[in-house]
Amino acid sequence: MIDVVGLHVVLGHGSGRVHAVRGATFHVDEGATFGLVGESGSGKTTVLRAICGLDPPARGGIAIAGKPLPARRGMAFCRQVQMVFQDPYGSLHPRHTVDRILEEPLAIHRIDGVDRRIASILDEVGLGRRCRFRFPHQLSGGQRQRVAIARALVLEPHVLLLDEPTSALDVSVQAEILNLLADIRTHRRMTAVLVSHDLSVVSHMCDRLAVMKQGAVVEHLAVEALRRGEPQHPYTRQLLAASLGYDRAAVDGFRETTSAEDA
Repeated sequence: MIDVVGLHVVLGHGSGRVHAVRGATFHVDEGATFGLVGESGSGKTTVLRAICGLDPPARGGIAIAGKPLPARRGMAFCRQVQMVFQDPYGSLHPRHTVDRILEEPLAIHRIDGVDRRIASILDEVGLGRRCRFRFPHQLSGGQRQRVAIARALVLEPHVLLLDEPTSALDVSVQAEILNLLADIRTHRRMTAVLVSHDLSVVSHMCDRLAVMKQGAVVEHLAVEALRRGEPQHPYTRQLLAASLGYDRAAVDGFRETTSAEDA
C-alpha cells in the first residue's frame, strides 16, 4: 500500500538548512501497521509530513497503492490518506465545536449524510453524541484526541498516519487510545504508519518497524524480533535498553553511533 524509496527531505535555507531525512526506504503492506521509531529529531515526523505533502521531498519517491504521488496532493489523495497529529489541542480549531470540526471535511469533499456520519463516527471513537456540540477546551486531552481520530476517519480513508498519538496524553489515557486505534485498524482493515519513540507502543500496535537516526533508516525488523530483544544495530539495542527503564550500568555503556554505522 505504501512505498517510500530513497526519500530525502531538506528543510530551511542557507545557514538554517537541515537535511531532515536521508534516503529513507520502507514498504508497508496493505492492512498492516508499520512503525517508525527513533529519538526526537531523527526525522520520523518529517517522513509522515512528506507523505502528506506538507514537507516536499528533495529527492526520492513515494507511492500509494502503486501510484507515485505528484508534488501537489489532490482531493482524491486526501480521501485516501489522513493524518492524526501529536498535539490533540493544537490540531483542533479552538472556536469550532466538535460538530463543525467533523462537518468541515465532509463539506469540502461534498459528502452527503453529514448528520448520520458524524453521529456514527462519534460512537465509533467512544465519545457519543454528548460531546458533539462542545468546544475543544471543554474536553479532556483523551477526548480531544478521539475527536482528532474521528476527523481523520470520517472520510473513510484507506491509510492512516499517526504522529505519536499518545505522547501528549496522561499515562492513564494512553492505553485507551491505543486500544481504540487497534480496534479501528481491525474493524476497518486500514493500513497505518505509526511514529513513536516508545518501543512498547510500537510492539503493541505494529507488525514491522524501521529505526531512524539522524534522518536515516538504520534498521528494519519485525516486531517479533523486537520482543525477543534481537535487534542488530547498536543504536536499536540502546533504544531497547532505554525502554526497559533507567539502569546506571546500561547508561554508562551507551555510546554515540552514526546513522551509517554497521551493526
